This record gives sequence, structure tokens and C-alpha cells, in this order.
Amino acid sequence: MNATIPGPDGKPRCQWCKAAPEFFAYHDAEWGYPVGDDRRLFEKICLEGFQSGLSWRTILAKRENFRAAFHGFDFNKVALFTERDVEHLLKNAGIIRHRGKIEAVVNNARRAQEMVAREGSLAAFFWRYEPDPAQLPVPQTVTTSPESVALSKALKKLGWKFVGPTTAYAFMQAMGLINDHAEGCVIRAEVEKARSGFKRP
Repeated sequence: MNATIPGPDGKPRCQWCKAAPEFFAYHDAEWGYPVGDDRRLFEKICLEGFQSGLSWRTILAKRENFRAAFHGFDFNKVALFTERDVEHLLKNAGIIRHRGKIEAVVNNARRAQEMVAREGSLAAFFWRYEPDPAQLPVPQTVTTSPESVALSKALKKLGWKFVGPTTAYAFMQAMGLINDHAEGCVIRAEVEKARSGFKRP
């Protein structure tokens, strides 16, 4: 379950990198590193929602198109989108043209504004759900956790959409709330170092 594969430099990486060559750069530079930037947190929760039922490779390949379509995931701008904007996005072949998911991003942008007004930042809210590292299962052996279930429930209660427990867990893995790199992966120690130096909001 926790196997590794050799990366381009011959050093071990998480096995999921083998699914696509472009995964190595994403895995090495982004996945699992702690994020405290609200725009990046908002982007990721939205993209994980778009991924629902699809592969991450599909989303990663279209990420720049998503960024262009949603103003770099600036939720203050997305919150102003109207039905006309949604109709326009449904004609955009560069993104996933799913009305429910597009409308969820607009809805979630408005919920994000409310969260910032109440909590000070999205980061302050999300990082409250960081689990105790000592209680974590073996890396990449589960797709949900008590914390991801709690995060999903809290977001839904606040009116967010497309934020189920699996989506919440993938978000937590990617944004560094947990270090889920395989134990033999060369990046695991890098992420651990970044997490130990990260100032929690």
C-alpha cells in the first residue's frame, strides 16, 4: 500500500506519480506542503470539488484554464458572478462544464467571504482541523478521516457545496494539514521540515 517508484532522478517517490509524467513536478513542489494562503486554499477546495468523479490528472491538465476562468480563484471576484457568468462558463471547453460544480464555486466564494469576516481568514478555519500526527494511519491507506468528516460537516453546515469527506481529505493531504507522502518517499522529509517551520494561523 505504501510503495514507492523511482523518480526522474532515481530517488523514490510516492507510487501515484506513475499515473502521469506531469505528476512528478506537482508531487515534488506542491503536494503536502503546508499552505496558509487563502486564495490557494480556496482554489484547492474548488478544484477538489471539480475532481469529484474524475481523475486528478484531468483537473491538473486544465488548472491554468480554471485559474483564468475564475480570476485566479480570487473569491471576492468570484462571489460577484451572476447567472450570465455561469452560462458563459458552461461554454468554456477549457474547464469541466458541469453546472452544479460551477455554481458550487460561486456559492463557495460567497461562503468564503462570510468565513473571512467571521474567522479572519480561511486558513484560520481550515487549520483547526489539522489532526494529531501521532494518530495518523499509514500514509495513503485511507480516503477519509475523523477530521475530514468533521471538516466536511462544518463546511456543509455553513452552506458550502461539493465538500464531502473524501474531497475534504484530499484537500487536507494536498494543503499539508497532514504529511501523507509514503514513508520511503524522498519528499516526505522535505514536507515534514516545511510543516515544522510553518506558522499555524
